Amino acid sequence: RGLTGPGAGPGTEHTLLNGSVGAMAAESPVGSLQHEATCSICLEFFKDPVILDCGHNFCRVCISQCWDGLGPNCSCPQCRQVMPQRNLRPNRQLANIVKITKQLSLQAAKGAGEENMRGGSQEALHLLCEETQTEEVCDRCHTHTVPAEKVAQEYKVGKCPLCLQEVIFPAQSELFVIGLQQKTEAERQKLVSEFRQLHQFLEEQERLQLDQLGELEKEIIRSQNEKLSMEISRLSDLISEMERKCQQPASEFLQVRLIMFSRCKKGKFQEPLEIPSELKARLADFSQKNVGLKETLRKFKGTKKMKVTLDPDTAHPDLILSEDQKSVRWGMRRQDVPDNPQRFDTWLCVLGCEGFTSGKHCWEVDVEVGGNWAVGVAKESVSRKGRISLDPKAGIWAMWQCEGQYQALTTPRTPLSLSQAPWRIRVCLDYEGRRVAVLDADKEVPIFVFPPAAFTGERICPWFWVGRGSRLRL
Repeated sequence: RGLTGPGAGPGTEHTLLNGSVGAMAAESPVGSLQHEATCSICLEFFKDPVILDCGHNFCRVCISQCWDGLGPNCSCPQCRQVMPQRNLRPNRQLANIVKITKQLSLQAAKGAGEENMRGGSQEALHLLCEETQTEEVCDRCHTHTVPAEKVAQEYKVGKCPLCLQEVIFPAQSELFVIGLQQKTEAERQKLVSEFRQLHQFLEEQERLQLDQLGELEKEIIRSQNEKLSMEISRLSDLISEMERKCQQPASEFLQVRLIMFSRCKKGKFQEPLEIPSELKARLADFSQKNVGLKETLRKFKGTKKMKVTLDPDTAHPDLILSEDQKSVRWGMRRQDVPDNPQRFDTWLCVLGCEGFTSGKHCWEVDVEVGGNWAVGVAKESVSRKGRISLDPKAGIWAMWQCEGQYQALTTPRTPLSLSQAPWRIRVCLDYEGRRVAVLDADKEVPIFVFPPAAFTGERICPWFWVGRGSRLRL
């Protein structure tokens, strides 16, 4: 492992170590020390060594580049142990050992060179042709000859490492391919997980929409049956009356026959039964709510998350805001605050400081599982005094969790079937698209998308409701 890699420069110090002492690396203590002080990725002495949880050491730059883009499930390149935390602890003791190893290697290389020179001086000086450097020449070639020892030293310093690099390069290429495979596998797992969540969301939405449509269909049938029952009862009464009249004397029967015939004719040509206007409106509203998921996701794609703060001038007196105006909770006692026109005095509500009249915006809210809360948006002109309706007609688009039930604040309320209670809610606003959506921020899937909203050019603000004993955090 103590050889230079193809990506490293052939510095004089390191090349001397590898060229002169490499032959005895497998036998001498210095060679063993060089082996332990070499990074298994770059095959050079450790630079800023770090130790992993599994006990193996690498250069900080080498292991960082190896893990780049692999996501949370990285593994040790040497033992393949998974490292979810990516703990890179500096190994200062190993750094000192590397420094000492370099000094010992330089001394060993210098001593070996001097010994070779002393041994060579006792023999005849061998000359090589400087042009070909392939065969010895006679002493008559004085113009282009060099000592053989000098040529050998040049090969040790510059040329042999190049040959060794050709051997090392395939191994490094294999490590590079393994890194790419790990990145590909991580992306594959991420893609499978995201689509699994999307499939689950679509199945839940399909079941919810079908249940709602089924309930609406039952109400339509129930209404029709009620009208049919009333009509049958009316006709039965008319038949009974006609039967009673037929039992009367002929003179009396003839007097009422014209009236009876007129009533029968009128009953025969009743208008067809119509669906009540209320059910018609609910059916139209249902069709409007059933927006395409693909179009909705496309509209909100690329929306950047923004920072939102709470407006203390709008907070209900029972609500307590943090100093940074990033969290709100219900207080045990009413706060001594001025009763200004902007403050909510009945509902435990508070608005965000930010307001929007254009663009796409989103923000996230940490919520309590099992608490009572609501998040969404509201018109700046929303009523602050007295009890108000929490629905789009009143200028509020939001969802809530109340008494363990998740609902979209529509008219009537829309139950939300969630497989798992969300911890973080993302509210998305597309002003020009007239869209408001609420998403599970952890799963990156929509919870509810409101029908096209009527903002009418008004400023739209973040809106929050905090029930008793609950809190929200931005």
